[in-house]
This record gives sequence, structure tokens and C-alpha cells, in this order.
Amino acid sequence: MAAPLMEKLSESLGSPEPAVRLILSILIGYPFALIYRRFLFYQPATVIHLFHAVSGLALAAFNFGAQIYHSAVCVLVQFLMLRLMGRTVTAVLSSFTFQMVYLLAGYYYTATEEYDIKWTMPHCVLTLKLIGLSFDYFDGGKEPSQLSAEQKTSALSSVPSLLEVCGFSYFYGGFLVGPQFTMRSYQRLVARELTDSPGKPPNSVIPAMKRFGLGFVCLLLYTIFTPYFPDSYFLTDEYEAQPFWYRCVFILLWAKIILYKYVSCWVIAEGVCVLSGLGYNGIVDGKHQWDACANMKVWMFETTPLFGGTISSFNINTNAWVARHVFKRLKFLGNKTLSHVTTLFFLTIWHGLHSGYFLCFSMEFIIVTVERQALGLVRDSPLLSKVANSPLYPLIYVVQQFIHWLFMGYPLVPFCLFSYDKWLKVYSSVYFCGHLFFLAVFLSVPYLRKALVPKRERSPQKQD
Repeated sequence: MAAPLMEKLSESLGSPEPAVRLILSILIGYPFALIYRRFLFYQPATVIHLFHAVSGLALAAFNFGAQIYHSAVCVLVQFLMLRLMGRTVTAVLSSFTFQMVYLLAGYYYTATEEYDIKWTMPHCVLTLKLIGLSFDYFDGGKEPSQLSAEQKTSALSSVPSLLEVCGFSYFYGGFLVGPQFTMRSYQRLVARELTDSPGKPPNSVIPAMKRFGLGFVCLLLYTIFTPYFPDSYFLTDEYEAQPFWYRCVFILLWAKIILYKYVSCWVIAEGVCVLSGLGYNGIVDGKHQWDACANMKVWMFETTPLFGGTISSFNINTNAWVARHVFKRLKFLGNKTLSHVTTLFFLTIWHGLHSGYFLCFSMEFIIVTVERQALGLVRDSPLLSKVANSPLYPLIYVVQQFIHWLFMGYPLVPFCLFSYDKWLKVYSSVYFCGHLFFLAVFLSVPYLRKALVPKRERSPQKQD
């Protein structure tokens, strides 16, 4: 009965059935959160874990059917590793290796030339959760003096139960599309600590509805405009026949629209976390904060003229996870650039095995590196600093935003088109303008520093 109903609904909406199932599953998180608040908030932890595990498994079955066994296997293996291997480096390495190999094998055996919503999509979220769980359990065995402030807040003093791991893994607010959160945060939720009213359900309905409303607007924008900017248009003769400026502007507009697909899902899912209480983040300047699970800073995302600003405002919790568990733990390498490259390589393979991912994240590294050099030049040059702070800035901002969004869309082309033959065709049609632009800036900055920066300021560039 459900299958024909979903087919009719997807046909009426003009969207693929897996996409409709996914968005419905994210929205179902709201009534689940209301049930938890109304009927389960004061129940024992076992009941709450069971509710979170069963509801999450139901959503997984609704979307992926019998393939939910993949997540179940990984959750069980992770629990056994915690129990049998204890707080050891071997346990952390074994967890990291097993979970990543399982995910990459899933990518390999399910790979197609299109973006498909399949079991590997939530599984990549789960992979980080389970690896993070092993790190946090390992940190719990260290002396507090050996831990950073953020490690202290996430370290686990004891091994969680299997039911607790299941509740954490399948929590309906984060299982499908994120956000990432720690086991300690989940434990505090179950212990009724994440609330602005001690001992009572949080007053989070209005903050949650604000995130839902914002996410719904983003979803509408994506739904309305995406038919005008399909990925497939890049590969047509019509696109190649357009003037160069048109091809570039199409990439810019396409990127803005395609990103709303991610923004809408993350912001709506964040609202579920806020409603349940998981989004509670304490008090700042006398105001209760609900951004613990924020995966997007939408205003910053829309207004920043900097590539670094867009990266900082996008997929925040995943970036924070990678910074905490990969980048900062590579400190022993003694080289920030090497740590950065290694971290981006991890992010690349975590997304998938297509060549487009490798090109996208290598371009991200180049773009961020060049932008830091350019910002350093502006900061150190009296002339450029004066111009940047002059009445001309609004004009500069418009030009900067155009460049920013054009070349933010540029690396998204291989990210979304995946395969070598597709993204090469598009890059050839715009004459590899992104590569040439950043190469030109990279080569120019040293000469511009000599010309525009006084000698006393030409010390080695500060690390941002």
C-alpha cells in the first residue's frame, strides 16, 4: 500500500521517490520529537534509548528496506570493539579502519554515474559517529591534564551499553543527514540536562519552528529553481554553444541553487534536534542558545564574500568533527600544511571514490591557500587597506562576491558530475578559468608584496 502511495506522491511533486522519502523522513522527526517531549521525557533512560533506536530504524527501513543491516552490522561491531578492546590505540585504529573500509566498499559496490539516495548516504554520517565514539572512549582513559577543553566535554568515563549505542546511532534527528554530535551530548539529552528549564522539557518550540521555516524556504527555492539549472545541461551542445560569459554565469547560478539542497535538509534536521533539546547550547550574554546542532550559518553563507567564510558556514558539525578527530590529532606531523592536506584527503574519500571529489577538494585547498595570501597582502599593504576601507568598498564587495560565487561553483562542478569525462568537458568549455585565475593570483602575490608592502612589513606571512 505504501509503495503505490509514494509513487503517486513523487509523480505529483515531480521528484524522484527516494528524494521524497528522504524529506518526509526528516520531517517525521518533528512528531517524533514531540512524542519524546510529551510522553517520554520523564521515562527511564532504557525507554528513551529504545524509542530513539526503534524510530530511527523505522526511518531507515522506510528509505532503504532490508539494507538497514549495513548500519546494524557496523553499530554492533563498534560496540564489541569498545567492550573487548577497551581504551587502546588498537581499538581506535581498528574502529577507524573497519568503519572506513566498510563505507568505501559500500561506495564501490553501489557506485553509479548519478547522485543516488541509497544506504551509503546516511552510512557516511554514521561512520563518523562511530569512529568519534571510539576516540571519545579512548580519551576517557586519559588524565584530564592531557585533554583539550573540547575533548574533556566529549570524553566517555565508561563504555556505553548496546542499547545506548543504538539510540545514539539511530537518533531520528541526525541519522539520515546529520548533524554530528557526541555520545556525551546524547547522554545529557537522555539525562534531561539539555534544557533551559531544569527538570522540564525545553522551551524550544519557537526556535525549532524558526529553523524549520528557514529550511522550508530554502527547500522551496531549490524546488522552484532547480529545473532551470539541471546538472545535465552542462553536457549539452546548447551549453557549449553559449558565449563564455554565459557559461560562467550559469555555473555561478547553478551552484547557488544546488547548494540549497544541502542547506534545506540540514536546517530542517537541525530544527528536529532543537525541538528535542539536543540543540541546547547553554547561555551566552544572558540568552539561551539553541545552536549546538547548527550545521549551517545561513546569513553568513549568503553574505560572506570570502571562500573561507563559506566553508566556515557550511556543514559546520562535520567540519568540526574532522578538525577535532583528524586535523588536531595530526599535530605530531609538525606541519600544518601536511595536516591540512591529509585532512582534506580524508574528507575526499569519506565523500566517495569518484575523481570529481578528489578534484573538488584539491581545488578547495588551492583556493583557500591563495585567499589567505591575498588577505595577507591587503592587510600588510597600506594602499590596499586604505582602498578596502574606503567608500569604494560596496563596489569592491559586489565584484568580490561575483568572483567568490563563480569560483565557489567552479569546484562544485566535478563534485556533482563525479566522473572524469563529464567534469573535463565542462572545464574545457570554460577554458579551465578557475585553475588559471588562482594560478595567476598565486604567482602574482609575491611581486605585489614587493611593490605594495613597505620593507619593514615584509616579514614571513602570519599564519591565519
